[in-house]
Amino acid sequence: MKLPLFPLQSVFFPGETVPLHIFEERYKQLINDCREEAITFGIPVYIDDGVRFGTEVQLVEVVNSYEGGEMDVVCVARQVFRILTFDNEMDGKLYAGGLVEFLDSNNDAPESLRKSVLEKIEVLYDLMAVQMPPTTLDKFNSYAFAHKMGLSFEQEYELLQLANETDRLNFITNHLDGTIEILNQINRTKATIEMNGHFKNFDPLDFNDFEVK
Repeated sequence: MKLPLFPLQSVFFPGETVPLHIFEERYKQLINDCREEAITFGIPVYIDDGVRFGTEVQLVEVVNSYEGGEMDVVCVARQVFRILTFDNEMDGKLYAGGLVEFLDSNNDAPESLRKSVLEKIEVLYDLMAVQMPPTTLDKFNSYAFAHKMGLSFEQEYELLQLANETDRLNFITNHLDGTIEILNQINRTKATIEMNGHFKNFDPLDFNDFEVK
């Protein structure tokens, strides 16, 4: 299908709230079209000097309108898509558009895997001494903490392209395992540094049977 496009150097995941400040004329026109025609638009991820994948979003509310036509709007992210064609301007419009293909998302994943990932996130937050938002297993999915577990921009983009929930959770597991190990090493190093210079009790060694080797 053809979709208006609003490229940004940001990754948005399905179900996420997307706040935007609109100030360019082309995107003022886009938001007004969304209000009048109830259309959705896509936010392709601008990365490596191009766009390839993105997320469809739907306008929910215009929160503020300013004298010059600028707007603060809230949208909600829906489906992930792959871009097939890109036009700098849609027919008769100021904003870009293009043909997109939505990814067939498979959201099935074993409960044991979801539970394991959630537990690892809890470990991560505990190591960072950060309060974790209350989350129940039945409402947890791979996107729930996607922006809140230390993924780089490139990793978030890679996660966005995975259509299978099991693949997404395994991807997150690999990241968490590595991050948790690094944090554990940092904490061990910190503990060693804090001990340096303090008086320590050493167990005396019985060296009656020592040999020179």
